[in-house]
Amino acid sequence: MPKVSRAVTEQNRAKIENVSSRLIRERGLGVSVADIMGAAGMTHGGFYVHFKSKDELAAVACKNAFAESADRWRERIGNAKDKESALAALVDGYFKANKRSGSNTHCPLATLAIDVTRQDKEKPIGAAFTHGLGELAALLASVQPASMTPEECRANALAQLSTMVGAVILARATEDNAISDELIATAREHLIP
Repeated sequence: MPKVSRAVTEQNRAKIENVSSRLIRERGLGVSVADIMGAAGMTHGGFYVHFKSKDELAAVACKNAFAESADRWRERIGNAKDKESALAALVDGYFKANKRSGSNTHCPLATLAIDVTRQDKEKPIGAAFTHGLGELAALLASVQPASMTPEECRANALAQLSTMVGAVILARATEDNAISDELIATAREHLIP
């Protein structure tokens, strides 16, 4: 069997990472290695060429999912004319991208939080999740009013982020009911009066 070039190996790893990032946001951490490899168009046996364990891949996928979210948030902030419009862009963009099922751009906070709490604390996904949470909270803190102290900015951002994530989780759980839209509308109104 011919040896695969380094470039092809790196492309395959990137493909596995991208597919796993999407699948764990869609299906949670219970997605199997076989499902990930199949979706990447590769065999299950090839997985261990790239990763030591599913836990390692889950942490990488989580990190990548947060990086994608953070990039979208930075873009929204960069396109805004001021902090107030940046906050509105973050909130509106978050609700638009995350409200309904089926998107591969769902925020890992809303899709993975429950799964991460069920993992052993020694697993690397916990650290990846915590780091990603901190990065998104810092971005949200950066668009708080200039009159706030850094501590107030962080506290307000954490409360806002909790409201956003909670509203999305509940809206998804009640997707076929009128309360789903009401949850999002009420959270948005609370966040951007």
